Amino acid sequence: MGAMTATVESSVDSFHVPVIDITAYTANGDPADRAVVAAQIDDAASSVGFMQIVGHQVPAVVLDEFTAVMDDFFALPLEEKKAYRTPPEINRGYAPPKSESLSLSLGVESAGRMNDFFEAFNVGVEAREYPALALPDDHYADNTWPSVDHFQAAVSAYFAEARRVARTLTRIFADALDLPPEFFDAYTDHSLDVLRMNNYALPPGEVDIDGELTGMGEHTDYGIATVLWADQVKGLQVLDHHGNWHDVAPADGALLINLGDLMARWTNERWMSTLHRVKPPIVDGTIERRRSAAYFHDGNIDATISTLPSCVGAGSRYSPITVGEHIGAKLAGSRAGQSNPYAQRDAARVRQAMVRGRGQQ
Repeated sequence: MGAMTATVESSVDSFHVPVIDITAYTANGDPADRAVVAAQIDDAASSVGFMQIVGHQVPAVVLDEFTAVMDDFFALPLEEKKAYRTPPEINRGYAPPKSESLSLSLGVESAGRMNDFFEAFNVGVEAREYPALALPDDHYADNTWPSVDHFQAAVSAYFAEARRVARTLTRIFADALDLPPEFFDAYTDHSLDVLRMNNYALPPGEVDIDGELTGMGEHTDYGIATVLWADQVKGLQVLDHHGNWHDVAPADGALLINLGDLMARWTNERWMSTLHRVKPPIVDGTIERRRSAAYFHDGNIDATISTLPSCVGAGSRYSPITVGEHIGAKLAGSRAGQSNPYAQRDAARVRQAMVRGRGQQ
């Protein structure tokens, strides 16, 4: 089957997030069709850092059951949800509104208030899945499962599908970067993956809506790639090269994909880890409901990420770093309010974005 490409237009005609059909990889297409897809991925990764994929073959019934139990959980009373909180260093369980600041993951001191207006629930890969490896319990922590009917089964089913999609993407990435087909396997065979379910609407009276409202602050994602399911509700905004913010909503049946900081490091910024944020719409003083679920494919905690030889060029912009060092510093920023010491380039980028994007608020 040949590859299909479309575009999602923003308010500025020159900005678009390409929609790419990856059926050539999910249905064993021929090499010529795969080469077309890999070229499209390379172009999107180099120019936007975001893309949308169709042909991913995630069953509709899996998505329907997953979103239903996500709704059931977020409909619980706030105090009941808070029973599933974990310490900041454990990236699991429930995060209530205004308990995080994603901008701090970039080391931006002025964004230090923990005021991101979203609630979330996280699950991830557990150490017990790899009994032969001595994986750290804090990063590969046991999941906390709420007492919601079918929640664990439905979330686990979607987790498995998102993991499959992420691994398919790394296979495409290898082709796009002229690497051996299995190149990324050694870096992802016990990948530190997390699924974060987000909700941006709360019943009236639970929070005060005053001043600047941040759904999710300006940030880049941390790892290799993010597989995002989202409502077709405005809120997600992506920064372009000129410092303008653009609304991006998924096309019918599409999953949004964006690259993380580790991929930008690997490729020496040939591929982009693009700044994005969520600005939930306010209608008559209340927030319009919006949901999303981000599967973060982050790589093995003990893997060292160094610039690919084919991307070094005149010199590498980044020193080698392990996945564990990188992710740990990012989470210490967003969840515990600690500035990220490894994010000098990222911090400069977000400060520039804040200045350029101020007129787009």
